[in-house]
Amino acid sequence: MDAFSVSLADGLQDRDMPLRRKILIAGTFGIFQGLMPMIGWFAVHTAVEKFSAIEPFIPWVALGLLAYLGGSMILGAIKGGEDDEDEYKPLGFGVLMTQGIATSIDALSVGFTTSAYGWFHATVSSVIIAAVTFIICLAGLAIGQRAGTRLAGKAELIGGIILIAIGIEIWATNVLM
Repeated sequence: MDAFSVSLADGLQDRDMPLRRKILIAGTFGIFQGLMPMIGWFAVHTAVEKFSAIEPFIPWVALGLLAYLGGSMILGAIKGGEDDEDEYKPLGFGVLMTQGIATSIDALSVGFTTSAYGWFHATVSSVIIAAVTFIICLAGLAIGQRAGTRLAGKAELIGGIILIAIGIEIWATNVLM
């Protein structure tokens, strides 16, 4: 759902996003969401002590990355003014990778919990996670685009708020619970 929400924010940003770009964004989220559980599974089977030491920091990293991205979007919306409304800059590679990592880093813990699975079952689970994430993110982009036409001028501000809220949700779910 984190990747869906970020896709929604990305869709708000670009009302005229071509299908190829949507597939790239949804694919990035799908790959990261599928890859992280496998990394966690692999870690448990190889170097559990080393990876378990970083587990408490995962929510903090996600919060920091999403707060940075969201804050940048909010500052851009505040500084940009009304003149920049039609001047959209496409989502850059670095930002897309940061979004992919930030929204999937908590999925690393899923790999820790699937450590009882064999390699085949862990891989199948990760492929299913990736496919579902891809489909959900395509839907999020489409919904964001439709909402973006109604929220023109406020999309960057709303997108930034969504990213920060997701970071806080990841952090609160993992640290406070």
